[in-house]
Amino acid sequence: MSKLKLGIPKGSLQDATIELFARAGFKITVGSRSYYPNIDDDEIECVLIRAQEMARYVEDGVLDAGLTGHDWVIENEADIVEVTNLVYSKASFGKVRWVLAVPESSDISGPKDLQGKIVATELVKATEKYLARHGVTAKVEFSWGATEVKPPLLADAIVEVTETGSSLRANKLKIIDTVLESNTVLIANKQSWQDAWKQEKLANIKMLLEGAMLAHGRVGLMLNVHQDNLKAVLAVLPALKQPTISQLSETGWIAVNTILEEKLVRVIIPRLKGAGAQGIVEYPLNKIVM
Repeated sequence: MSKLKLGIPKGSLQDATIELFARAGFKITVGSRSYYPNIDDDEIECVLIRAQEMARYVEDGVLDAGLTGHDWVIENEADIVEVTNLVYSKASFGKVRWVLAVPESSDISGPKDLQGKIVATELVKATEKYLARHGVTAKVEFSWGATEVKPPLLADAIVEVTETGSSLRANKLKIIDTVLESNTVLIANKQSWQDAWKQEKLANIKMLLEGAMLAHGRVGLMLNVHQDNLKAVLAVLPALKQPTISQLSETGWIAVNTILEEKLVRVIIPRLKGAGAQGIVEYPLNKIVM
């Protein structure tokens, strides 16, 4: 049997990735001491790898594919295939930012002020390229962690990843620029991508993951309405596409099925009821495949 070696990011992205795969239809179980999670697909072999290293292992062919941040693809200058963008992070379904931050009391107001200074970061190469674009020469030091505590004693500035900026504010740091934005990507080894079976397998995984992403924050809504009230009901409904409408067995009655954002439900259901809808049913969605 053919196997696809798939890297699952260990660390901050791990839980969000496993949850996304679950909604896509794959059950991944991680043992407390094992780096080889079980997955309920005999054609996939999972390995836990730090996101920072994923692109290198995929490029080298140790893994056929993996999930990592676009930032680490850039940092490793990896020659891989980006199969799809999956915009989720450890805490949200949004992009993260690598930002340039300095102490609140610092006189540094932009990258030009970093000439001859020390910048601490885990994203060394990308930071050096960022400074070079601004014509700045500074010492970029690799940070093993706890980067927020280094200014002003150990560094003049830092480049750190953030979703909300709360950790930076808690450490009395201010953001003065964005170095790059990033999101999770599904990447593939170039040779593996040329293998017809592996490419098809990855294309199917891509479709299911994208479907799970599209379903996030949306629900399905079913309702019945008399044809005399159909126009009024449809005027209330926003939809991913046009609602599905079908004739019921009782003459003059119609079933309507649609998809909408979950946050709108509490506003729309009373309006639907007022427009003449009956038998309104809300149901959760795992995937929407377009």
